[in-house]
Amino acid sequence: MENKIKTLLCAFVFGITSACYAVDTIIDVNVDDVAANEEFSANAVEEYNVDGSLFQQITDLEQEKVLMQLEKERAQLNLDLDRLAAEKIKLHMEIDTLSGRAEQQQQEFETERARLQNEAKRLENEREALSNKQVAPTPSYAPAQPSYAEPAQPKVETEITKKFKLINVFGAGSQLQATVQDLSNGQNKKLSVGKDLDGYTVKSISLDEGVVFSKDGEIQTLNVANGN
Repeated sequence: MENKIKTLLCAFVFGITSACYAVDTIIDVNVDDVAANEEFSANAVEEYNVDGSLFQQITDLEQEKVLMQLEKERAQLNLDLDRLAAEKIKLHMEIDTLSGRAEQQQQEFETERARLQNEAKRLENEREALSNKQVAPTPSYAPAQPSYAEPAQPKVETEITKKFKLINVFGAGSQLQATVQDLSNGQNKKLSVGKDLDGYTVKSISLDEGVVFSKDGEIQTLNVANGN
């Protein structure tokens, strides 16, 4: 760089010197003066110190500008490389996601195809079973046997059933009561356990058995069936 500056200075000085030579030639060319000027110019160029000079400052500024521009371009390049790396990672992630979805869809497709194959096989088996099924022979006609119903048991009447008819049983638990009707006059009477009815004592009352009476060790029952 220093040699370049010296060369530029030499050219500058030589240019000035040449101009002076031309003027001196027009006016009055002096060979000795020209030689002296050349020697002076050469010595000036040789002794010129570029350190700290205006040219040196300009050159340093230019170099700093170039270095700053290069640093800026390198920083931008690093940013671009980072962005490309991030996009590459994102692209790989998307590819992996799409690959996973494709595998899942393929697995679902295989499962559905296997199910349809099993269903088709089952239907085919059913069709073969139906085609191979023999028609059952029609049974020969046989006259229907007449059904004989058992004769109804005659209703057994007792002394209590001849006199009274059970109308209903009401209440709950041990508090059940019954309503009976006197067949001689049509009057209704309410009974509870322990009460007497025409010499009969009410032993128990239930929804299933009706009213159970006791008299001299004899047990008689009055229920809905007796009254029908």
